Amino acid sequence: MALGEPFEYEQRGRRHDGEYRWFLIRFRPGRDEQGGLVRWYATGTDIDDRKRAEERVHNENIALREDVDRVSMFEEIVGSSAPLRRLLALVTKVAATDSTVLVTGETGTGKELIARANHKRSGRSSRAFIRVNCAAIPSSLIASEFFGHEKGAFTGAVQRRLGRFESADGGTILLDEIGELPAETQVALLRVLQERELERVGSSHAIAVDVRVVAATNRDLEAAVARGAFRQDLYYRLNVFPIRVPPLRERADDIPVLVAYLVERYPRRPARAFDTSRSGRWNCFSDTTGRGTSASCRT
Repeated sequence: MALGEPFEYEQRGRRHDGEYRWFLIRFRPGRDEQGGLVRWYATGTDIDDRKRAEERVHNENIALREDVDRVSMFEEIVGSSAPLRRLLALVTKVAATDSTVLVTGETGTGKELIARANHKRSGRSSRAFIRVNCAAIPSSLIASEFFGHEKGAFTGAVQRRLGRFESADGGTILLDEIGELPAETQVALLRVLQERELERVGSSHAIAVDVRVVAATNRDLEAAVARGAFRQDLYYRLNVFPIRVPPLRERADDIPVLVAYLVERYPRRPARAFDTSRSGRWNCFSDTTGRGTSASCRT
Protein backbone atom coordinates (compact mmCIF):
# COMPACT_ATOMS: atom_id res chain seq x y z
CA MET A 1 0.00 0.00 0.00
CA ALA A 2 2.88 2.33 0.75
CA LEU A 3 4.23 1.74 -2.79
CA GLY A 4 0.83 2.32 -4.37
CA GLU A 5 0.87 -1.08 -6.05
CA PRO A 6 -2.18 -3.37 -6.38
CA PHE A 7 -2.17 -6.33 -4.00
CA GLU A 8 -4.42 -9.01 -2.53
CA TYR A 9 -4.63 -11.23 0.53
CA GLU A 10 -6.90 -13.83 2.08
CA GLN A 11 -8.79 -13.03 5.26
CA ARG A 12 -11.34 -14.81 7.39
CA GLY A 13 -14.03 -12.33 8.39
CA ARG A 14 -17.53 -12.02 9.70
CA ARG A 15 -20.20 -11.79 7.00
CA HIS A 16 -23.29 -9.59 7.30
CA ASP A 17 -25.35 -12.54 8.60
CA GLY A 18 -22.85 -13.24 11.38
CA GLU A 19 -21.18 -16.27 9.78
CA TYR A 20 -17.39 -16.35 9.58
CA ARG A 21 -16.09 -17.12 6.08
CA TRP A 22 -12.89 -16.78 4.05
CA PHE A 23 -12.61 -13.88 1.59
CA LEU A 24 -10.07 -12.90 -1.04
CA ILE A 25 -9.54 -9.12 -0.68
CA ARG A 26 -8.12 -7.34 -3.77
CA PHE A 27 -6.91 -3.71 -3.55
CA ARG A 28 -6.43 -1.51 -6.60
CA PRO A 29 -5.13 2.08 -6.46
CA GLY A 30 -7.10 4.95 -7.99
CA ARG A 31 -5.01 7.78 -9.43
CA ASP A 32 -5.69 11.24 -10.78
CA GLU A 33 -4.58 12.57 -14.18
CA GLN A 34 -1.12 13.37 -12.83
CA GLY A 35 -0.70 9.82 -11.53
CA GLY A 36 -1.13 10.75 -7.91
CA LEU A 37 -2.77 8.28 -5.58
CA VAL A 38 -6.18 9.59 -4.53
CA ARG A 39 -8.06 6.50 -3.36
CA TRP A 40 -8.08 2.72 -3.08
CA TYR A 41 -10.67 0.36 -4.51
CA ALA A 42 -11.21 -2.93 -2.66
CA THR A 43 -13.29 -5.96 -3.60
CA GLY A 44 -14.01 -9.05 -1.54
CA THR A 45 -14.67 -12.49 -3.05
CA ASP A 46 -16.08 -15.33 -0.96
CA ILE A 47 -13.60 -18.24 -1.16
CA ASP A 48 -14.80 -20.22 1.86
CA ASP A 49 -15.72 -23.31 -0.19
CA ARG A 50 -12.26 -23.37 -1.76
CA LYS A 51 -10.52 -22.97 1.60
CA ARG A 52 -12.63 -25.75 3.10
CA ALA A 53 -11.74 -28.01 0.17
CA GLU A 54 -8.02 -27.24 0.61
CA GLU A 55 -8.20 -27.93 4.34
CA ARG A 56 -10.14 -31.15 3.72
CA VAL A 57 -7.49 -32.39 1.27
CA HIS A 58 -4.78 -31.49 3.77
CA ASN A 59 -6.53 -33.47 6.51
CA GLU A 60 -7.13 -36.39 4.14
CA ASN A 61 -3.39 -36.55 3.41
CA ILE A 62 -2.58 -36.51 7.13
CA ALA A 63 -5.10 -39.26 7.79
CA LEU A 64 -3.74 -41.39 4.95
CA ARG A 65 -0.17 -41.03 6.23
CA GLU A 66 -1.30 -41.99 9.73
CA ASP A 67 -2.95 -45.12 8.32
CA VAL A 68 0.09 -46.37 6.36
CA ASP A 69 1.68 -48.24 9.28
CA ARG A 70 -1.63 -49.61 10.50
CA VAL A 71 -2.69 -51.16 7.19
CA SER A 72 0.69 -52.15 5.74
CA MET A 73 0.62 -55.61 7.33
CA PHE A 74 -2.77 -56.54 5.91
CA GLU A 75 -3.12 -55.69 2.25
CA GLU A 76 -6.30 -57.72 1.74
CA ILE A 77 -8.75 -60.08 3.39
CA VAL A 78 -7.33 -63.60 3.23
CA GLY A 79 -9.44 -66.75 3.11
CA SER A 80 -11.93 -68.74 1.05
CA SER A 81 -14.15 -70.46 3.61
CA ALA A 82 -17.93 -70.45 3.29
CA PRO A 83 -18.45 -68.00 6.22
CA LEU A 84 -15.95 -65.57 4.73
CA ARG A 85 -17.52 -65.81 1.27
CA ARG A 86 -20.93 -65.03 2.77
CA LEU A 87 -19.39 -62.08 4.61
CA LEU A 88 -17.81 -60.65 1.47
CA ALA A 89 -21.06 -61.12 -0.44
CA LEU A 90 -22.74 -58.86 2.13
CA VAL A 91 -19.95 -56.30 1.77
CA THR A 92 -20.35 -56.29 -2.01
CA LYS A 93 -24.09 -55.90 -1.68
CA VAL A 94 -24.05 -52.91 0.65
CA ALA A 95 -20.95 -51.17 -0.73
CA ALA A 96 -22.84 -49.92 -3.77
CA THR A 97 -25.27 -48.06 -1.53
CA ASP A 98 -24.84 -45.22 0.94
CA SER A 99 -26.48 -47.15 3.77
CA THR A 100 -25.01 -46.86 7.25
CA VAL A 101 -23.30 -50.12 8.21
CA LEU A 102 -22.81 -51.61 11.68
CA VAL A 103 -19.93 -54.11 11.80
CA THR A 104 -19.93 -56.36 14.86
CA GLY A 105 -17.61 -59.09 16.00
CA GLU A 106 -15.09 -60.11 18.63
CA THR A 107 -11.84 -58.22 19.12
CA GLY A 108 -9.29 -59.17 16.46
CA THR A 109 -11.73 -60.53 13.88
CA GLY A 110 -10.89 -57.83 11.33
CA LYS A 111 -13.78 -55.39 11.59
CA GLU A 112 -11.64 -52.53 10.26
CA LEU A 113 -10.64 -54.62 7.23
CA ILE A 114 -14.31 -55.16 6.44
CA ALA A 115 -14.99 -51.44 6.80
CA ARG A 116 -12.11 -50.64 4.43
CA ALA A 117 -13.33 -53.23 1.93
CA ASN A 118 -16.74 -51.58 2.08
CA HIS A 119 -15.18 -48.21 1.31
CA LYS A 120 -12.95 -49.48 -1.51
CA ARG A 121 -15.88 -51.14 -3.30
CA SER A 122 -18.08 -48.05 -2.99
CA GLY A 123 -18.43 -45.00 -5.18
CA ARG A 124 -16.55 -43.05 -2.52
CA SER A 125 -13.32 -45.03 -2.89
CA SER A 126 -11.45 -42.07 -4.39
CA ARG A 127 -12.14 -39.94 -1.31
CA ALA A 128 -10.91 -40.20 2.25
CA PHE A 129 -11.40 -43.11 4.62
CA ILE A 130 -11.18 -41.66 8.14
CA ARG A 131 -10.92 -43.96 11.15
CA VAL A 132 -11.83 -42.78 14.65
CA ASN A 133 -11.26 -44.94 17.71
CA CYS A 134 -14.02 -43.74 20.02
CA ALA A 135 -12.51 -45.55 23.01
CA ALA A 136 -9.13 -43.82 22.68
CA ILE A 137 -10.40 -40.22 22.82
CA PRO A 138 -11.01 -38.55 26.21
CA SER A 139 -14.69 -37.84 26.67
CA SER A 140 -14.00 -34.10 27.03
CA LEU A 141 -12.43 -33.99 23.56
CA ILE A 142 -14.73 -36.27 21.57
CA ALA A 143 -17.03 -33.47 20.35
CA SER A 144 -14.07 -31.41 19.15
CA GLU A 145 -12.47 -34.47 17.51
CA PHE A 146 -15.70 -35.41 15.73
CA PHE A 147 -17.03 -32.01 14.73
CA GLY A 148 -14.08 -29.60 14.99
CA HIS A 149 -13.95 -26.32 16.90
CA GLU A 150 -13.68 -22.60 16.39
CA LYS A 151 -10.78 -20.51 17.61
CA GLY A 152 -11.26 -19.69 21.28
CA ALA A 153 -14.01 -22.26 21.78
CA PHE A 154 -12.16 -23.59 24.85
CA THR A 155 -8.80 -23.30 26.56
CA GLY A 156 -6.10 -24.34 24.11
CA ALA A 157 -8.21 -23.81 20.98
CA VAL A 158 -5.72 -21.38 19.42
CA GLN A 159 -7.05 -21.84 15.89
CA ARG A 160 -10.02 -23.18 14.00
CA ARG A 161 -9.85 -26.93 13.37
CA LEU A 162 -11.83 -29.25 11.14
CA GLY A 163 -13.27 -32.33 12.78
CA ARG A 164 -13.10 -35.88 11.48
CA PHE A 165 -16.55 -35.67 9.89
CA GLU A 166 -15.59 -32.62 7.81
CA SER A 167 -12.31 -34.30 6.84
CA ALA A 168 -14.32 -37.31 5.64
CA ASP A 169 -16.75 -35.17 3.61
CA GLY A 170 -17.48 -37.07 0.39
CA GLY A 171 -15.86 -40.22 1.77
CA THR A 172 -16.33 -42.72 4.59
CA ILE A 173 -15.82 -42.46 8.33
CA LEU A 174 -15.29 -45.53 10.52
CA LEU A 175 -16.47 -45.04 14.09
CA ASP A 176 -14.59 -47.85 15.80
CA GLU A 177 -15.65 -48.95 19.29
CA ILE A 178 -18.90 -47.01 18.87
CA GLY A 179 -20.25 -48.55 22.08
CA GLU A 180 -17.83 -46.39 24.11
CA LEU A 181 -19.41 -43.06 23.12
CA PRO A 182 -20.62 -40.92 26.04
CA ALA A 183 -24.29 -39.96 26.12
CA GLU A 184 -23.82 -36.31 25.09
CA THR A 185 -21.85 -37.26 21.99
CA GLN A 186 -24.48 -39.85 21.06
CA VAL A 187 -27.02 -37.03 20.79
CA ALA A 188 -24.76 -34.97 18.51
CA LEU A 189 -23.97 -38.01 16.36
CA LEU A 190 -27.66 -38.78 16.01
CA ARG A 191 -28.21 -35.30 14.55
CA VAL A 192 -25.43 -35.82 12.00
CA LEU A 193 -27.02 -39.10 10.89
CA GLN A 194 -30.50 -37.59 10.69
CA GLU A 195 -29.83 -34.09 9.32
CA ARG A 196 -26.49 -34.62 7.57
CA GLU A 197 -25.14 -31.48 9.21
CA LEU A 198 -23.02 -30.58 12.22
CA GLU A 199 -21.92 -27.64 14.31
CA ARG A 200 -18.33 -27.02 15.35
CA VAL A 201 -17.69 -26.54 19.05
CA GLY A 202 -18.03 -22.83 19.74
CA SER A 203 -20.18 -22.14 16.67
CA SER A 204 -23.92 -21.91 16.14
CA HIS A 205 -23.84 -22.34 12.35
CA ALA A 206 -24.72 -25.68 10.80
CA ILE A 207 -22.33 -27.19 8.25
CA ALA A 208 -23.64 -29.71 5.73
CA VAL A 209 -21.58 -32.90 5.35
CA ASP A 210 -21.87 -35.85 2.99
CA VAL A 211 -20.32 -38.77 4.86
CA ARG A 212 -20.88 -42.52 4.69
CA VAL A 213 -20.87 -43.84 8.27
CA VAL A 214 -19.57 -47.29 9.16
CA ALA A 215 -19.66 -48.14 12.87
CA ALA A 216 -17.86 -51.06 14.51
CA THR A 217 -18.08 -52.59 17.95
CA ASN A 218 -17.29 -55.75 19.87
CA ARG A 219 -20.07 -55.01 22.36
CA ASP A 220 -23.68 -56.13 22.43
CA LEU A 221 -25.40 -52.83 21.62
CA GLU A 222 -28.87 -54.31 22.08
CA ALA A 223 -27.95 -55.19 25.66
CA ALA A 224 -26.47 -51.70 26.12
CA VAL A 225 -29.76 -50.20 24.90
CA ALA A 226 -31.67 -52.36 27.38
CA ARG A 227 -29.42 -51.11 30.21
CA GLY A 228 -29.85 -47.50 29.12
CA ALA A 229 -26.14 -47.14 28.30
CA PHE A 230 -26.76 -46.56 24.59
CA ARG A 231 -29.50 -44.56 22.91
CA GLN A 232 -32.11 -46.70 21.22
CA ASP A 233 -32.74 -44.17 18.41
CA LEU A 234 -29.01 -43.97 17.66
CA TYR A 235 -28.75 -47.77 17.62
CA TYR A 236 -31.51 -48.02 15.00
CA ARG A 237 -29.82 -45.30 12.92
CA LEU A 238 -26.55 -47.24 12.96
CA ASN A 239 -28.01 -50.70 12.52
CA VAL A 240 -29.34 -50.09 9.00
CA PHE A 241 -27.22 -52.88 7.51
CA PRO A 242 -25.63 -55.12 10.16
CA ILE A 243 -22.58 -57.22 9.30
CA ARG A 244 -21.18 -59.76 11.75
CA VAL A 245 -17.55 -60.77 11.28
CA PRO A 246 -17.07 -64.42 12.31
CA PRO A 247 -14.04 -65.32 14.47
CA LEU A 248 -11.37 -67.56 13.03
CA ARG A 249 -12.63 -70.58 15.01
CA GLU A 250 -15.81 -70.44 12.88
CA ARG A 251 -13.83 -70.51 9.63
CA ALA A 252 -11.10 -73.04 10.33
CA ASP A 253 -10.77 -73.75 6.60
CA ASP A 254 -9.01 -70.38 6.26
CA ILE A 255 -6.17 -71.29 8.64
CA PRO A 256 -3.91 -73.00 6.02
CA VAL A 257 -4.41 -70.08 3.65
CA LEU A 258 -3.57 -67.58 6.41
CA VAL A 259 -0.47 -69.55 7.39
CA ALA A 260 0.77 -69.56 3.79
CA TYR A 261 0.06 -65.83 3.50
CA LEU A 262 1.96 -64.96 6.67
CA VAL A 263 4.87 -67.26 5.83
CA GLU A 264 5.21 -65.43 2.54
CA ARG A 265 5.08 -61.98 4.17
CA TYR A 266 7.32 -62.38 7.22
CA PRO A 267 10.56 -63.21 5.33
CA ARG A 268 10.44 -59.67 3.95
CA ARG A 269 11.19 -58.37 7.43
CA PRO A 270 14.89 -57.85 8.23
CA ALA A 271 16.73 -60.67 9.99
CA ARG A 272 13.87 -63.14 9.66
CA ALA A 273 13.40 -66.09 7.37
CA PHE A 274 11.20 -69.19 7.16
CA ASP A 275 12.43 -72.46 5.72
CA THR A 276 9.40 -74.23 4.24
CA SER A 277 11.34 -76.93 2.44
CA ARG A 278 10.48 -79.58 5.04
CA SER A 279 6.93 -80.89 4.91
CA GLY A 280 4.81 -80.24 7.98
CA ARG A 281 7.17 -77.82 9.78
CA TRP A 282 8.88 -74.44 9.45
CA ASN A 283 12.33 -73.59 10.83
CA CYS A 284 12.43 -69.94 11.85
CA PHE A 285 15.82 -68.37 12.41
CA SER A 286 17.55 -65.03 12.74
CA ASP A 287 21.11 -64.81 11.46
CA THR A 288 21.90 -61.10 11.65
CA THR A 289 21.55 -60.41 15.37
CA GLY A 290 24.92 -61.97 16.15
CA ARG A 291 23.41 -64.27 18.78
CA GLY A 292 22.61 -67.24 16.54
CA THR A 293 19.08 -67.64 17.87
CA SER A 294 16.84 -70.15 16.09
CA ALA A 295 13.32 -71.50 16.63
CA SER A 296 11.31 -74.35 15.17
CA CYS A 297 7.58 -73.96 14.37
CA ARG A 298 5.47 -77.06 13.75
CA THR A 299 2.04 -77.03 12.09
